[in-house]
Amino acid sequence: MNGILEKIIDEHAEHLLRLAYFYVKNKHTAEDIVQEVFIKFSQHVYEERGQLRAYLSTLTINKCKDYLKSWHYKKLILQEKIFPTYANKQRDELIEAEERSHIGAAILKLPLPYREPIILYYYEELKIAEITEVLGIAENTVKTRLRRAREALKPHLKQEEWEVLGHE
Repeated sequence: MNGILEKIIDEHAEHLLRLAYFYVKNKHTAEDIVQEVFIKFSQHVYEERGQLRAYLSTLTINKCKDYLKSWHYKKLILQEKIFPTYANKQRDELIEAEERSHIGAAILKLPLPYREPIILYYYEELKIAEITEVLGIAENTVKTRLRRAREALKPHLKQEEWEVLGHE
């Protein structure tokens, strides 16, 4: 049974960790939840009735919801509101890289006139006046292109909730 359990952990741990992280927004808590899920899975007899991944995902989601309802979590939220300087948001580098690549792919789908101002404004952190000098166009044209580019990006990025990048 140990060899089978190790194989299951190797195959599904990363997915479950990412899933738990999206719920609890804390890497260490997500790791604890995934560990609890595998412990619970190893103690119960699993009957193959569907996909194992879906079963483990359901267990993980339920554990996350239980955690979010817990007194401990509510106490942490209260402490973060009272002492905001002590709030320690853990960033998962893998999730952050995935979000950045998704955003980058959406930007690359834009036509060049809209892509340039977005890249210069958000990635190069140039002011609108500086962008007008670089591109050789009027300031209002830069503002219009930025607005239209944001509108064009909304449908591509609206489906996702950006937990990690939302705090930047």
